[in-house]
Amino acid sequence: MVKICNYGFDQEVIEEHRDIYGIAYTQNVLSGRYKNLIIWYLKEKNRRYNHIKKFLSDISQGSLTKQLRELEKDGIIKRTVYPEVPPKVVYSLTDKGKDLLSIIDLMESYGKRYGEQPK
Repeated sequence: MVKICNYGFDQEVIEEHRDIYGIAYTQNVLSGRYKNLIIWYLKEKNRRYNHIKKFLSDISQGSLTKQLRELEKDGIIKRTVYPEVPPKVVYSLTDKGKDLLSIIDLMESYGKRYGEQPK
C-alpha cells in the first residue's frame, strides 16, 4: 500500500501505484483535523488569524498555526503580512486551494445526505 507522509512520495511508489497516487496525494494535502474547514471558511473571503481561530473555537493556537503552516507549505493558502503595528496577517486561498473547493463542496453534500443532522 502507498505510504503517506509529510515529505511526499518516492518515485518508486509513484510509478508502482500510479492509479491511486492522485487520491493519496490529495489525502495527504487534506490530512489534518481542521484543514477542510479552514479551506471552506476561506472560500468566501480572505480572513485574519483571529477570525479563523474564532470560527474554529475548540482549536488550540498551536494546532491552528500548524495547520495553517502546512496548508501554506503545500501551496493551498497564501499568508500576507502587512507592515503595520501591530502586524496584520491575512490568509487567502491560492488558485491551487480554490481547485480543492469542488472536493470540499462534495464532502459537504455527502455529509448533508448521509450524516446525522441536528434536530
